[in-house]
Amino acid sequence: MSPANSTSATYRRLFQAFAKSYVWRLLLGVLAGMMSGGAVAGALVFMPPVLRILQGQRSPDEVLSTVARDKDGLSSLRRLADILDVPLQTEDGRITIYLVVLVVGVMLVFFLFQAISQYVNRYTLRWVGARVVTDIRTRLFRHLQDQGLVFYGREDVGKLISRCTYDTSTIEHAFAHTFADLVQAPMEVLAPMVVVIVLTTGNGLVGMMLLVLLCFPLCVLPIIYMSRRLKHYSVRALGEVSVLVSRMQETFTGIRVVKAFNMERFESERFDAESETYFRTVIRALRVEMLMTPLMQFAAIAIASMFVVLCYLRNVEFAILGTVGVAAIQAYKPIKLLAKINVQLQRCAAAADRIFELLDTDTRLPESPNPVVLTGIADRMVFEKVGFFYEQAGLRILEDIDFAIPRGSVIAFVGETGSGKSTIANLVARFYDPTEGRITLDGHDLRDVDMASLRRLIGVVTQETILFNDTIGNNIRYGRPGATMEEVIEAAKQANAHDFIMREKEGYDKVVGEKGCKVSGGERQRLAIARAILKNPPILILDEATSALDTATEQLVQEAINHVMADRTVFAIAHRLSTIKHANQILVLDKGRVIERGTHDELLARGGRYRKLCEMQFS
Repeated sequence: MSPANSTSATYRRLFQAFAKSYVWRLLLGVLAGMMSGGAVAGALVFMPPVLRILQGQRSPDEVLSTVARDKDGLSSLRRLADILDVPLQTEDGRITIYLVVLVVGVMLVFFLFQAISQYVNRYTLRWVGARVVTDIRTRLFRHLQDQGLVFYGREDVGKLISRCTYDTSTIEHAFAHTFADLVQAPMEVLAPMVVVIVLTTGNGLVGMMLLVLLCFPLCVLPIIYMSRRLKHYSVRALGEVSVLVSRMQETFTGIRVVKAFNMERFESERFDAESETYFRTVIRALRVEMLMTPLMQFAAIAIASMFVVLCYLRNVEFAILGTVGVAAIQAYKPIKLLAKINVQLQRCAAAADRIFELLDTDTRLPESPNPVVLTGIADRMVFEKVGFFYEQAGLRILEDIDFAIPRGSVIAFVGETGSGKSTIANLVARFYDPTEGRITLDGHDLRDVDMASLRRLIGVVTQETILFNDTIGNNIRYGRPGATMEEVIEAAKQANAHDFIMREKEGYDKVVGEKGCKVSGGERQRLAIARAILKNPPILILDEATSALDTATEQLVQEAINHVMADRTVFAIAHRLSTIKHANQILVLDKGRVIERGTHDELLARGGRYRKLCEMQFS
């Protein structure tokens, strides 16, 4: 597909996907833009006879007698004067003040009509633009949230943020400003051109006008070529600003590591290099952009100059030449604006292509057409010869995993880092689907279960606790937004969190900051456990929930975990083996395989890998 066709296809898709719902407002804006241009044409129609009268070449009656031949618009003015009983000339043949006031009044009416039409055009189209961009952001955000974890494993979060902000802002500017001008400017150019064509046709200048019009495409071709180059550079610039945003997000998130390793200068130099690359791309685009407007201006002035010279050679009268001059002045600003419009349209198309690329991405896990809706766990969850192959990394993570966990029991997974423990937890919550075998819950394959109902059954407490930049109360009730304050407080008490919360001046209304930076690690863990307790899920996943805590804090968190584990089916992943001594079943993993299984006492007595791990920790 050629760049021109690609741009038109992009705008067709934008209209079909987002703007079609507001077609009546769009039509109103387009109609108002056309009426604005029509008002300019109406004013120009009166120009030749008025100039003739004011120049003193002819009396009003002489001018009116030539209306039919010249096809100008003073006859309607004469009818209006007759209706108002206004004399147009004195006894000695001079024009009256009434005629001057009438002419000025009619011209003012035309330009007032133009102003009103212009307001309706701009307001309506900018409203549509703001509404469309809001819809784009909403749909893009929802679409990205629906993607599977595979998508977030391969995409850079900073680049996604850039597309959701910079790219949509580019489209917003185009809709809010450019599209209003796009509708109005061509009409404001076309209306004076129509008047000029009518005048030249009525005065025997058709051949001269055709000669001028034939030169116009020769001036447009370079602009079309530069438009394609501009879109190419715009796509590159948007891609490179995504790299900058990604770099900033990564550096600021890991600022502790940067400072700890004294890498500020290294990060600054890396950012400077990427910023310089972005600068060079922007400058290339700027060269093309800055050349388009003067080139279009020169083309318009060259054509107008050619027309003036030809008019002189053909002895065209001043009234016609003056009207053409006024028409050229009226058309000059919108012609100049068209070059800027073209620049913005190319940028908008480049941004829209990048957004549609995201919207066309679909990494969601497939759902059954007739899913089973679960309200709880009645019997057990079973892994049947489950294997998982991570395609992006080309690694086999799990192989031939078999186990069953009855309702209300605790199963624990231990093993070295990379043995597949967290992958099992991700499969339980159906963040991924197994590439081999199947996982069943009460006999139903998880792939046949309604995903929303499955997630409602599951609570997760992880080592890296995520809190939102909101109040403590809202973070606890995140899984149950409708929970009462009494329920929130009770969950916090069970999680050993109520006391430290009440030590804060704001209590449950304290804002925890980004990622919970205003509370300690142990406090974050207890808030996460309170959140799980409040949700009250029948299945609980504990992913190394205490491995990063000191001994005193671990004891408080472990007591809270014991509360949340009561009467629940628990999947526990632990590095600290002391926390899983009472598990009903412990699976030891090595390189994605189960190499030992049993209770704590059974595995110690066996003297295998689990015993060695215990001896290493407890020694």
